[in-house]
Amino acid sequence: MSGTGARENVFATRMSLANTKQRLKGAQTGHSLLAKKRDALTTRFRAILRKVDESKRKMGRFSMAEVTYTTGDIAYLVQEQAKLATFRVKTKQENVSGVVLPAFEVDRVSGSDFNLTGLGRGGQQILKAKEVYAKALETLVELASLQTAFTILDEVIRATNRRVNAIEHVVIPRLDNTIKYIMSELDEMDREEFFRLKKVQAKKKRDTAAREEEAKAKAQHEQPTLVDLALDGDAEEASADLLRSKDEDVIF
Repeated sequence: MSGTGARENVFATRMSLANTKQRLKGAQTGHSLLAKKRDALTTRFRAILRKVDESKRKMGRFSMAEVTYTTGDIAYLVQEQAKLATFRVKTKQENVSGVVLPAFEVDRVSGSDFNLTGLGRGGQQILKAKEVYAKALETLVELASLQTAFTILDEVIRATNRRVNAIEHVVIPRLDNTIKYIMSELDEMDREEFFRLKKVQAKKKRDTAAREEEAKAKAQHEQPTLVDLALDGDAEEASADLLRSKDEDVIF
């Protein structure tokens, strides 16, 4: 019997066959959509991975050694003059094939609280360090956004791969085997019904032929033969002659 693999326990009816075919079509459509989603997420994942690598390369290494050597320790000056945040981080969301990815943006406030820092000496080195650290901070925010999206996409891609593999290797083969089983059972039922109808038709023909034979035999049994008719005719004539004849010796 076909469809001997893993299948669902269903009754072999035409309604079950139609429902199973519809489910198989839905599973194939879902598999196609999930495969497209996986490809789109993988493409975005690789792009983010390249951006992460570029951002890490931009970071490099920064040191305050040159500033400290030129101007001395300016940490207390920075702490005293810092009043407002120069950098603010804004968040937004991005939808990639149904997956919501958080994204961070740097909002840099114009102006500075450190205009007089390094006025006496080392002003050029301080401005250079300031710009370098500003770019480093922007790169860090971008890297955090990319790293978060990278982690989320990694988990979603793994889950999507599991779903695609489950549909491809479990659900679709099981539905295929179920359809084969139902079709084989329906074909077997059709053959049995055809054989039964042939048997019923043959029995009806035999019964009809037997009734016809019986009717013929009964008709032949009830129909008088020519010999019987001839004998009946002779007997009637003899009785008529006996009534018409007169005996001369008898006087009435």
